[in-house]
Amino acid sequence: ARALEAAGVPIIGTSPDAIDRAEDRERFQHMVERLNLRQPPNATVRSEDEAIRAAAKIGYPLVVRPSYVLGGRAMEIVYQEDELKRYLREAVQVSNDSPVLLDHFLNCAIEMDVDAVCDGTDVVIGAIMQHIEQAGVHSGDSACSLPPYSLPA
Repeated sequence: ARALEAAGVPIIGTSPDAIDRAEDRERFQHMVERLNLRQPPNATVRSEDEAIRAAAKIGYPLVVRPSYVLGGRAMEIVYQEDELKRYLREAVQVSNDSPVLLDHFLNCAIEMDVDAVCDGTDVVIGAIMQHIEQAGVHSGDSACSLPPYSLPA
């Protein structure tokens, strides 16, 4: 989107900066902190050593995935250090240009998708859907229930 914007192509909808703010984990985390919201402990790592140190601080299990990847590709849940090392060796090439995201995996969590649109002032929520699979399965690969079956009305 940034290349299109730089080429002068009009962007209709979500701005390239808003896309980056959602996909860049470090920018997103700063926004979450500024809004005083909670999220599971997480880290962005750029080497295996950094990943091992961050995992020890965050705690297992972890959801691991490459940054800036759509569709949940190469997303995995790891339960111990040897699984994390295998993931870093086989699933991705971690580097400064290709960071890996580590998130503490919440066992027995309930995952919801909230679809909303905003005109800059008003927000309209079109649907709240509950994932049927355990949290951690990418939303594009999950079946959902509408309305959510475990939230109070």
